[in-house]
Amino acid sequence: MTESRAGGAPARRGPGELESEILSLLWMSPTAMGAAAVQARVSGDLAYTTVVTILSRLHDKGVLQRTRSGRSYVYAPVYDEAGLAARRMRQVLDKEGDRRAVLARFVSDLSTDDEALLRRLLEEGGS
Repeated sequence: MTESRAGGAPARRGPGELESEILSLLWMSPTAMGAAAVQARVSGDLAYTTVVTILSRLHDKGVLQRTRSGRSYVYAPVYDEAGLAARRMRQVLDKEGDRRAVLARFVSDLSTDDEALLRRLLEEGGS
C-alpha cells in the first residue's frame, strides 16, 4: 500500500513507481489484463482513468502490447524483466555519440565476476 503523509493523505509515488508496479503485475499474470483488473490489483486507491493512462503510456513506449477485447483493451508485456533492462541499456547507448567510450567505461567498471560472465556470454554468442 501507499504510505500516508502527516494528516492521513496518501504519500505521492516517486517517478516511475506506478509504471513499475503495473509492469510487475503484468509480468506475474499468466494472461493479458484489462485496466479494471490492473486497477483491482494495484496498491492505493487509483482512479480507473489513471490506470488507463499509465497502460496507454507503457504501450506508446513499446513496453506493452495492446489487444482489443470487446470495447476495451487488454495489455501484456512485450519484454520480460531482463529484456526490458537490456532495451533500456541499448536506448542509453544509442543516445551517446561515442559508443566505444561508453562501452569501454561500462566494461572497466564491471566486477570481476560480471566481466567473466560477459566474456562467457560473448564467446557463446550472447545466448
